[in-house]
Amino acid sequence: MRAVRPTVRAILPAPLLLALLCSPHIAQAQRGAITAHRNLAEITEAAANIIEGAVVSARVEPHPTLNNLQTVVVTVRVARTLKGPASRSFEFRQLIWDIRDRADNGGYRRGEHLLLFMNRPSAYGLSSPIGLEQGRFRIMGDRGRGFMAINGQANAALLKGVAPRLEAAQAQMPTQLKRLVQTHQHGPIRLDDLSQLVLLLQFERSK
Repeated sequence: MRAVRPTVRAILPAPLLLALLCSPHIAQAQRGAITAHRNLAEITEAAANIIEGAVVSARVEPHPTLNNLQTVVVTVRVARTLKGPASRSFEFRQLIWDIRDRADNGGYRRGEHLLLFMNRPSAYGLSSPIGLEQGRFRIMGDRGRGFMAINGQANAALLKGVAPRLEAAQAQMPTQLKRLVQTHQHGPIRLDDLSQLVLLLQFERSK
């Protein structure tokens, strides 16, 4: 992890600073951060909310109480909820360490279509997608295949190790979904297929 900036260290009390640095929402909230790989089953299980929708707004502003921390506040118009309470709108505040993220609102763009696997907010009201870019899927239209989803790691090994978690459901799974789980290594995945897998993983875990 990068050294803490002197301005933050000088103003925040040591216990509070330590708590912030130990938080997964803080430790991962850096552009280019190295995060442990998690497959679809793991990010589905870890997420407090899984939503699909369009970014309505993204604005950079100081944290309301920790004024030396810069954050981006993202509001999403929800089209579908795959996990968590259903609502028409979803808002979260994500930490910004890197100055480049201030210039582009942390990479969130108005009108962008996303599928987000979100951490539960910390005690300081901070959240982020699970594993940052691992849990943020951009949705793009493909004339031949419909809507496709891809995360910041190009979905690399996203389905690795997922098959055993779906063992009980595989008899009812469509052939193309079984093939996807068994053969996919990287690249875009049909949004409908990805969403169906997320729902199946939650159903299997609830048994």
